[in-house]
Amino acid sequence: MTTMTTRTVSSVVPPVGRRAWVEQVMGIPVSIHLRGPEVDSAAAARAVAGAYSTLRGMDVVFSTYREDSDVIRLRRGETTLEECSPFVREALGLGELAERRTGGAFTTLLPTGEGDLAFDPTGLVKGWAVDLAARELETLAGTSYCINAGGDLLIGAHADLPRSGPGALPWRVGIEDPHDRTSIATTVSLTHGAVATSGTAARGAHLYDPVTGRQVGRPGSVTVIGPTLVWADIWATALFVGGERAREAFLRSAPDYLSTAL
Repeated sequence: MTTMTTRTVSSVVPPVGRRAWVEQVMGIPVSIHLRGPEVDSAAAARAVAGAYSTLRGMDVVFSTYREDSDVIRLRRGETTLEECSPFVREALGLGELAERRTGGAFTTLLPTGEGDLAFDPTGLVKGWAVDLAARELETLAGTSYCINAGGDLLIGAHADLPRSGPGALPWRVGIEDPHDRTSIATTVSLTHGAVATSGTAARGAHLYDPVTGRQVGRPGSVTVIGPTLVWADIWATALFVGGERAREAFLRSAPDYLSTAL
């Protein structure tokens, strides 16, 4: 899991406003944090509302806890793939691509309560939904944002803000020590990028290894930092459950991403 704090603003940079919102979406708390001169404006409120609307819309399509979601109705044979949201077909394709890129360490075929395997894109939908929601926030001039979705973070800013130096608005992200959840193992500073962590410290053995067909219960965590949250999350899961083959695939297929195992 990751935590988030803001960097103390240098005296060279004028003070900027800060504001945060939080809603329960997709079964987790999702907080949106803005920094900039117009965080209390109507435009900021509309952008945040649009971001949450995007997240709720993805939950309607993909939730495995809603009896009326497209995924659950598809599983029950009550609808066809063609009748589902186009996002479902995209998720199928994205899951297949992730399985190939990770050397089989990531899958969207997960165990159900009945003991069989069924299409369940939960492992990629959260990051994907946050990436989509962030588009609403990128329209806010002079504003930097951070979306925290259950401990996985996406950070970005309007194109008029520099990525470094005076005028940049970096965020400091703390990486939790999975062996002592009261401690921060390390921190990173980002103006743009995603941070995703997979492990067993918070939820126990919930990650499925498609190679062995078993849940992974070993201690520790893997954190991945990169341009998008969907792929940071996919790779964090794959590297935690996978072995040498997954690590080789990461080095070969994810040059823009960095990983840390704890």
